[in-house]
Amino acid sequence: MLKSLRPLATGIEGFIDRLGSLTAWIALVMIGLVATNVILRYTLSLGSVWAQELEWHLLAALILLGMSHALQRGDNVRVDLFYARYSPRLKRVVDVISALLLIAVALAFIQLSLGYVEQSRSIMEGSPDPGGIPYRWAVKALIPLGYGLLVLQQLAHLLRLLTDPVVPVEPKEAARV
Repeated sequence: MLKSLRPLATGIEGFIDRLGSLTAWIALVMIGLVATNVILRYTLSLGSVWAQELEWHLLAALILLGMSHALQRGDNVRVDLFYARYSPRLKRVVDVISALLLIAVALAFIQLSLGYVEQSRSIMEGSPDPGGIPYRWAVKALIPLGYGLLVLQQLAHLLRLLTDPVVPVEPKEAARV
């Protein structure tokens, strides 16, 4: 039954991968914006609250939309002092438990952030600074979205873990590792 869900995992991973491409463009725009702000500030003594706030908003989008892609690609920081020595079966158990725990934490973040976002939207929160960006609630809405993407990515990972066969390591190969 779980094998029939593999196309779903592939679809989710494809979506997360396309979203990762979008975050790369966000990073490029953010780099250009920061460079422009620095050049304008130090050459012409021009600054903009709006542009500075946009840097932070783009950074939030980059992190919240990109964390699921980074995790999918294995770009996250991982300490595998013990993990590297585990058998394939034990690695799978650790990976399944880790995926379930991350899903639980992400769902908690979603639940906690929804009220926060709704409160901000209901008062149409904007920047407290003159010339700042209006609609700050829209940036806050990236919190549940980003963690929702993380849940999707971990569900796809979990499906892969549960449908891929465990390949035992031969004793000779294990000795070389």
